[in-house]
Amino acid sequence: MNKISSLNKSTQKLIRTIFAIVVLYVVMMIMEGTGNLSSLLSGLLVPVCAYSLVAVGLNLCVGYLGELSLGHAGFMCVGAFTSAFFSKVFSDTIPDVPRFILALIIGTVAAALFGFLIAIPVLRLSGDYLAIVTLAFGEIIKNVINVLYIGVDVNGLHFSMKDQMSLGLDTTTGKVIVNGAQGITGTPRQSTFTMGVILLILALVIAHNFVNSRTGRAVKAIRDNQIAAETVGLPITKYKLVAFTLSAAIAGVGGVLYAHNINSLIATTNNFGYNMSIMILVYVVLGGIGNFSGSVIAATVLTLLPELLRGLSTYRMLIYSIVLIALMLFNWAPNILEWRSKVARSVISRIGKKSDKEVQ
Repeated sequence: MNKISSLNKSTQKLIRTIFAIVVLYVVMMIMEGTGNLSSLLSGLLVPVCAYSLVAVGLNLCVGYLGELSLGHAGFMCVGAFTSAFFSKVFSDTIPDVPRFILALIIGTVAAALFGFLIAIPVLRLSGDYLAIVTLAFGEIIKNVINVLYIGVDVNGLHFSMKDQMSLGLDTTTGKVIVNGAQGITGTPRQSTFTMGVILLILALVIAHNFVNSRTGRAVKAIRDNQIAAETVGLPITKYKLVAFTLSAAIAGVGGVLYAHNINSLIATTNNFGYNMSIMILVYVVLGGIGNFSGSVIAATVLTLLPELLRGLSTYRMLIYSIVLIALMLFNWAPNILEWRSKVARSVISRIGKKSDKEVQ
């Protein structure tokens, strides 16, 4: 039996997804190198990776933990602002590459910490109640950042929730880092498409290994029947906290990538509020709940499609709606799902036969 066909279905799907991402990356790099990629489309490559990361994180929570969260835009916001704050403060003292790596670690850990703290009370709820509380968390994070003023001078950090003048910064060495509703400006733009692809593949591998690990199987057992899981002695709270924290951490990575791709980071509703939470949930639902590959595909298509159809202003939203319906059918219609599995088995068997002939 060849190596490919001996792998389980989820691993085969992961390999196909990574292969497709690498191929798409190579195509985009070739197009950008030859000048065939528009500046507008080129500017969307990093956001596509960022949104895909957050969608993978949310799918881990919704698809495998079985809890509907509408606060992942808040975790993305935490990762974005903590990493951007670090990069802005140390922009003149730490070299670019080590600074970005440290910012990535700080943003991820901060999002994971908030996810852990929020999960302790929130995961006692379920269904609509949990969704409402997580949505409230995302709005609270956004609104707190919009009234927060932070500056730094020779005396250290200064905080205020009134205005910039109340910081009391030194006139010669002081500089404002977080300026209320204006957010953080001048963040070093270090996010690249290459870095986004690497982080996305890494997140997919981590999520895949988690859901197929002993902890992941316990999480799925809790999702399927919590009472039965409690009966056999599984620590429900522990496994829920682990899954939710990992989900928030992946969303934080998306926030770090997003923050270091723009010069001005502002906590608006479209960026980190209710609208973004719903859009990420749309990526998860259209891509297929519990399907990480589908989340990446949905995030990519629904992010790039409006810009690709910008020239068709009259029929733009009509085509967009048709694509949404097509994606829903492709991922949920029973007949299409059966056809997809047959095609996948056929392709894998052909590859296996070809590799066997080469070995002989």
